[in-house]
Amino acid sequence: MVGAMAMTMAANTISYQGQGFFSETKRILKMKKKMKLVTNSNMTSSFMDVGWYARIICSSCTNKKPKNISKSIVSELGGQYEEGFSDVKLELCNYFTVKAVRTVRYQLYEMNPPQYIWLHNFVAENEPADGKEFLRKLAKENQDLAERVMITRLHLYGKWIKECDHAEIYKEISDENLELMRERLLETIVWPADDQNAK
Repeated sequence: MVGAMAMTMAANTISYQGQGFFSETKRILKMKKKMKLVTNSNMTSSFMDVGWYARIICSSCTNKKPKNISKSIVSELGGQYEEGFSDVKLELCNYFTVKAVRTVRYQLYEMNPPQYIWLHNFVAENEPADGKEFLRKLAKENQDLAERVMITRLHLYGKWIKECDHAEIYKEISDENLELMRERLLETIVWPADDQNAK
C-alpha cells in the first residue's frame, strides 16, 4: 500500500508541474488524509488489489485540468528603459563629488597643510560616495571647504563634458561587448582534435 501511495504521489507531482509548490502540498495532504481513512477502516486486507487506491486518486486528479501557462518573451532584461537614467545621473554626481574632494585635497596638501589634515580626517569619517549627504555634513562643519568642493565638482563636470566624446564612448562599449562575446564564443567552441584531421 505504501508503494502504491508513493507511485501515486510521484504521478501527481509529475502531471501537475507548473502549478507550484502550494498546490502540490495541498494534493499530498489530501492524499494522506484519504490514506488515513483507508488504513483505519476494516476493509483493508493483504489480499486486496494494491492498485485500487492509486486508481481512485488518479481518477480524481485527472478530472482537474492543469492550467495553461502562457509563455511570453520579455524584452526588459536590463530594466525598463522608459524609467529614465536618474540612477546614472546620481552616480555621475557622486563620482564628480569624489573626484572634486580628491582634487581639493591635493590642492590643500600643497597650499594649506592644516586644512588638508582636517579634510583628510573628515573624509575618513564621512565617505564622499554619497555626494549630497557628504556635502551637507561638510557645509555644517566647514562652509568654505564645502563651497570649494562644490565649485570644483562643477568645474570638473564642465571639463569632462567638453573633453568627452560620446560617440567614442559608444564605440568603446560596443567594441568591448563584441570582444567579450568573441572570447566567450572561442571558449565554447569544441575544436576537432589534430589526430582526427590526420585521418
